[in-house]
Formats: sequence, C-alpha cells, structure tokens
Amino acid sequence: QEQLVESGGGLVQPGGSLRLSCAASGLTLEYYAIGWFRQAPGKEREGVSCISGKNDDPEYADSVKGPFTISRDNANNTVYLQMNNLKPADTAVYYCATPEDPISLYYYCSLSPDEYRSWGQGTQVSVYS
Repeated sequence: QEQLVESGGGLVQPGGSLRLSCAASGLTLEYYAIGWFRQAPGKEREGVSCISGKNDDPEYADSVKGPFTISRDNANNTVYLQMNNLKPADTAVYYCATPEDPISLYYYCSLSPDEYRSWGQGTQVSVYS
C-alpha cells in the first residue's frame, strides 16, 4: 500500500543544516505533487514548501525562501528538503504529503494542508543553542 516515510530530522545549533527525506512506497513520487509541512507545539500545521506534479513552480513559505530547497531524486523515489541556516523558529515536526492522485496539483502546487490526502508520520527538527 502507499506509504510516505520522513527521515533526517535531529537536533542542530542555529545556523546549522539538515536534509530531510521523504521516501515513498506503493507510488511513484515523480508523478505526484509533494508538499512539506511543519507543526510546532501549540501552532497549526503550516506549509513550508511544495513542488507540482509537472515539476514546475516550486513554492516556499516566505520565512524559508533562500535557506530551504525542495528537490526530487526519482531514481530513489524520494523527495528532499534541504534546510540551511536553521533558526529556533524552524523547530517543529516536519511532514511530507501527496494529494489523492497525480492529477491533483499537477500544474500548481499548494501550501494548504487541506489539498493533501496521504501523510507521513513526521520527523522532529529541533534548533537550539
């Protein structure tokens, strides 16, 4: 069955870097839009970055533009989120997600969690001095 698994989180100091991975089974990720989301304690889940099924027009939340980069590794059926220059405000559980089918979000992706159907279990990112 379809499954998404996030990995790569951990504890880093401000200014450090992490690369999160979203590995898929039961679906071919290159045909799907992908979104990265995060949820900090006491806050709502928010969109961080996404890439469309057409693989154009990646989007980023204003707070992470520049430091964060989303990319695909189709040979390994994996999507990455490279996070540089991390700051304490980036501390959260990070999730990847896909829509219901490859048609959804084909031309334009979305940073709204409501547009996604399948979710991984999340990976913790902590940024502390």
